[in-house]
Amino acid sequence: MANILYGKAVSDNINEQTRKIVKILKIHGKQATLAIVRVGENADDISYEKAATKRCQQLEINVISIILNKDVEYEKFYHTLDVLNTDDKIDGILMLRPLPKHLDNEKARNYLNPAKDIDGSSDIALSSLFSNTNKYFAPCTAKAVIEMLKYYNIPIVGKKAVVIGRSLIVGKPVSMLLLNENCTVTICHSKSENIPTLTKQADIIIACSGQMESLNKDYFSKNQTVIDVGINYNHKKGKLCGDVLFDEVVNIVENISPVPKGVGSVTIAVLLNNLAISARRKL
Repeated sequence: MANILYGKAVSDNINEQTRKIVKILKIHGKQATLAIVRVGENADDISYEKAATKRCQQLEINVISIILNKDVEYEKFYHTLDVLNTDDKIDGILMLRPLPKHLDNEKARNYLNPAKDIDGSSDIALSSLFSNTNKYFAPCTAKAVIEMLKYYNIPIVGKKAVVIGRSLIVGKPVSMLLLNENCTVTICHSKSENIPTLTKQADIIIACSGQMESLNKDYFSKNQTVIDVGINYNHKKGKLCGDVLFDEVVNIVENISPVPKGVGSVTIAVLLNNLAISARRKL
């Protein structure tokens, strides 16, 4: 039976770091402030907004929610972003996506002030990651994976990692973060051949393809660490599950993160730590 890598302990550790920064800010007469931009009434967006707001309250971070109608005019939406981008009191902007098509998702994610893009969604933030300058923030879920590995003292330097998935949100950025930690990285995707052969040779496997329970015992071998980033709802089982068939794989590998209670619980902690760091940079 593998060691279960729960996210709560990691999240608590990051939150404690954030609290320390918030206290320093208060000494200087400043309160960290997050602006959340939500367009429409998407249930997932509302749930994430509530979770982020609750965590902000626990960390004594100020939150401003800007809620716009799903049919909001293009000009009004971008004017709202202009105001937030230039308001010195706003330290970070969380724009809930995807947006309605008429607002142009690609333009919107690149429209944010890079210094306030605490979710690391813009091309400028990604270029900072790829060049390893740390000037801007990496995508939060990708950073959460690294935080998980480091908290549980999983060796990274010189190890072989296979990342299954190549999205800009997780797959590509987590690959670069691992590379920046001197890990040897292989990226697999839907066109890759002989994936089980590659994964069985890895020390670390990051599952982030979004394909529900697509990775069974045939992909794994002993002494491996598996971080499952996938989050899917299995209607037959009536519960959330990841990309890994947990019940099979947990009996093979050395370490594995569960879904839920794994990486997902760390993502918001990373987001708000980024916010606190953004605020501290202004001191």
